[in-house]
Amino acid sequence: MFELGAKLEQENYEIKKPLHKANSSVNIPKNQHQLVLTFEKRNGKQVTLVGKFQIDEKEKKEVLSLLKKRLACGGTVADEWIEIQGDKKEKIIEILEKDGWKFRKK
Repeated sequence: MFELGAKLEQENYEIKKPLHKANSSVNIPKNQHQLVLTFEKRNGKQVTLVGKFQIDEKEKKEVLSLLKKRLACGGTVADEWIEIQGDKKEKIIEILEKDGWKFRKK
């Protein structure tokens, strides 16, 4: 006989979540990155985006911390991008190039 529906007689249901994102990228040394700067306005506020970083989350947070301290502003890590409050493109390039990062030439 054919039955429809799920059998829910168990009390424990195991749900497996992936430990890492499926699109996790390979770590690339900072001197081989081709970082890009973009600028956005969100709700009337300026935001500078730096990315795409292909490094571990811990290293992204270290770069964010460096930028926030040197620029005296707020920011966050969003996927492969670092978001910095304000229009600070020139200062970000100066700070990160001194630290060994490379930017894409326009």
